[in-house]
Amino acid sequence: MNFRRILKAIFQSQLGPIFALAFILMLFAVADQRWSSGNYLSPRNFRVMMNSAALIAVPALGMTMIIIAAGIDLSAGTALTLCGTVLATQFKYAAVAAGEPGFAWVVIQAVCLTLLTGCLCGLVNGGLISLTKVVPFIVTLGTMTIFLGVGQIISKESTVYADEKNIPEWLSDFCYTGSNSERYLNFGILPNVPNSVLLTLILAFAVVLLLRYTVFGRNVFAIGSSESTARLCGVNVPFTIIAVYTLAGVFVALGGLMYYANVKNGNPSDGMGKELEIIAAVVLGGGSLSGGRGSILGTLMGALIITAIRSGCAQLSILNTYTHIIIGGIIIVAVIVDQLRHGSPEWFFRLLPAKTAEN
Repeated sequence: MNFRRILKAIFQSQLGPIFALAFILMLFAVADQRWSSGNYLSPRNFRVMMNSAALIAVPALGMTMIIIAAGIDLSAGTALTLCGTVLATQFKYAAVAAGEPGFAWVVIQAVCLTLLTGCLCGLVNGGLISLTKVVPFIVTLGTMTIFLGVGQIISKESTVYADEKNIPEWLSDFCYTGSNSERYLNFGILPNVPNSVLLTLILAFAVVLLLRYTVFGRNVFAIGSSESTARLCGVNVPFTIIAVYTLAGVFVALGGLMYYANVKNGNPSDGMGKELEIIAAVVLGGGSLSGGRGSILGTLMGALIITAIRSGCAQLSILNTYTHIIIGGIIIVAVIVDQLRHGSPEWFFRLLPAKTAEN
């Protein structure tokens, strides 16, 4: 049996993120049983992990499309909390409270304005990248601080809290993970699944259909594989790039809505660093920063990997500083694996024995 060939097959497998997640869950479960309370894989903690993963996965769905198109969006974190701040401001200054006539219109207006904010953020990014031809890294690095500043202006440089009576019940309970004694969370039918997770799965399925079965999806992959070739094939590259970033802005806005439902406030400064988690979920899921490749299932697994590590470290009372180091190290390993999928660096495979004995 050729060991080098087996290792290459493992690196090139699309099931790698699933195996990685299973290994991490098993590792922390054993450690938790040995050195902690043994609650790591309890139903309650598992619901909490799924909800936390959903908060990363929704904006990461849009980031997956951007990375497939060979782009990047460093402004996703501040744009997300900008959307959450807009939503919080709408509820804080709502003219009527929940249960009163006209409150439904207030909710619709607040949600639509939040989605519009996300779309505008994506449109600005895509428009600047297409029109100026500046690399996405630089453009979104600039808009990252712009969106932060706009959010601080809206919030008047403070955290925005809305009166509980102004928050619709469905939004208050959207990220509810239940108690240890509760068996059902959704309509008394679906067990142990927060509403945030259900929305994430629905959106993920929609993106899969979009990327696999539409011309737009094929154009996104074509641009990521080779922009010049896509242009020669008749793809409207500038329009497609703008559309990708604008659509990603919708997912950022939905992530902002979920962020608000989870923390019940709006703080623009909370967005600093969130873009790294979002990008990491895509990379851990097998997305290539070189473009042309990405997986929605992989992105979901990547989000779960991040939350599984964070929850496991919390159960074992590991300090956040070490948790950041662990997650950062795993991201570096994921990028190295991505390079190995392309057969590079070759020196790594030359160090391996060409053949090993068969089992």
